[in-house]
Amino acid sequence: MTSIGFDKSLYILPFDHPGWSYERIFGWKGELTEEHAAQITDSKRMIYDSFQSAITLGVPKNKAGILVDEQFGGAILQHAAELGVSTCCPVEKTGQDEFDFEFGEDFSKHIEAVHPTFCKVGVKYNAEGDQALNARQEERLRRLSDYVHKASRSFFMLELMVPPLKEQLDRFHGAETGYESQLRPQLTIQAIEQLQDAGVEPDVWNVEGFDRREDYERIAGAARRKGRDKVSCLVVCRGEDDLKGRIWLRTAASVLGFVGFVAGRTSLWSAMMAWQYANLTREETVALIARRYREFVDSFEERRCAAA
Repeated sequence: MTSIGFDKSLYILPFDHPGWSYERIFGWKGELTEEHAAQITDSKRMIYDSFQSAITLGVPKNKAGILVDEQFGGAILQHAAELGVSTCCPVEKTGQDEFDFEFGEDFSKHIEAVHPTFCKVGVKYNAEGDQALNARQEERLRRLSDYVHKASRSFFMLELMVPPLKEQLDRFHGAETGYESQLRPQLTIQAIEQLQDAGVEPDVWNVEGFDRREDYERIAGAARRKGRDKVSCLVVCRGEDDLKGRIWLRTAASVLGFVGFVAGRTSLWSAMMAWQYANLTREETVALIARRYREFVDSFEERRCAAA
């Protein structure tokens, strides 16, 4: 396991949103047109401008990273790589409950064409769920893991989501808060261990946040079990509550094995909505996103220094 892992600080600004997710920002209906695609590409360029502005304002370049898709952000990925910035590019089909490759059997060609620092995949995996589904996902993820480690120049990043089953929610009378605090942490550990045992070996695990510090410690321990000493975790600050995401971030920052975060997409969406509907100028939007990203970075680093 000595060749697996990435244990440096990594602070990711994500703007890998698929085309269909922009409908609520731009108010589109129907098929995605060339004009729509141009708007999406331009909006992602604006977020990338924010990222570069944040670096100018003090975010450490050697710790900063972007997560953007090849379809609308290919030029951005290339430019960022030329600047020496860490890049993450997703390879999964979006909007699906079962993981599959965006480009089918040609996935390796696209990885090599983009050559991201991190080949990223998002997976929904519940260890108590459909075992045939889990087995299919394990097989595809193992193929990707083997390819990345043996034939590519990228690291492998796996973003793990553990959606609740109905019967799991029933244990808490339908309350997601009970599932989130009492069951999801253990299911996340089980998912990590099952995937590892199936031959899936991420260098970095992206996991959704938890309320208790001990849950982060257990997750980091699972990621690094059996000699995987350099494998690390990032906390994903997802959800509608941006404040809660920041609390998750600060808690994770105090735990060995958590080296950074994926900033909250909620912050990006609210800034983009303000740009479209609240007469925020492009320059103001760039400044707003840059400030919010830098706040995530400052918060993580302050807590990390305090813990040290």
